[in-house]
Amino acid sequence: MRIICVDDERLLTEDTVALCRELSGADEVKGFTAAAEALEWFGTNTADVALLDIDMPGMNGLELAARIKEISPDTAVIFITGYSRYAVEAFAVRAQGYLMKPVSREALESNIAYVLSHKKEPPRNSVNVVTFGGFDVYAEGRQVKFKMAKCKEILAYLVDRQGGSVTRAQLASVLWEDRLYDRGLQKQLDVYVRALRATLAEYGIERIVEMQRGTLRVVPGEFDCDAYRFFSGDADAVNAYRGEYMSAYSWASLTEGTMYWRDRGGG
Repeated sequence: MRIICVDDERLLTEDTVALCRELSGADEVKGFTAAAEALEWFGTNTADVALLDIDMPGMNGLELAARIKEISPDTAVIFITGYSRYAVEAFAVRAQGYLMKPVSREALESNIAYVLSHKKEPPRNSVNVVTFGGFDVYAEGRQVKFKMAKCKEILAYLVDRQGGSVTRAQLASVLWEDRLYDRGLQKQLDVYVRALRATLAEYGIERIVEMQRGTLRVVPGEFDCDAYRFFSGDADAVNAYRGEYMSAYSWASLTEGTMYWRDRGGG
């Protein structure tokens, strides 16, 4: 479980982080003293729980919660505040919890356990990724429609990497071979990544892509893929292969060559 804590008072942030680190199941806890810093972190990361102060300078906790929900709908938001008057506004931005300062370890632990217990566990392997021939993704039998072709290509490349982490610079070098990875291209790529995440969230399958420390990867255990089954020796997948793999993308030719060689008994 990954938790973030945001409070403009540094000592309170440090105290909350320390409390969270005592909780069972807390794998990573990060603290921020500015909403803008936390929001920037969410650009390349996700969290299971966000503990937010409300009364902060600049962007307050209510505004931050709304932005977090746009980026990461599955993040549970719990407000920790000294003011009860914000309760109505808090739940209007889909907060799952509301605690008054000072917070005890017991209250924090029970509140986090409660909000996480109410998160719907998505069915595993309800996502099917087809790579033989072209590239398509199906969620519960419904074809995923991507808003932009580059978003689909980003996901295709991550699938091709079979769970390996990919940096933004690596992605850019594949998607735009003839362009310098400058600030302009970084921003352009960020737009596509955000759009991809939004599409996956729309279909309820955002779990298939993981973002951490500036890298992206697919989570192979969260979907079925014909190519993955092919490489594992699955007879049905081997028989279904007809010599084409993600034919729309030139960068897929290396994997296609490997599959062709294996299909011909090369090991």
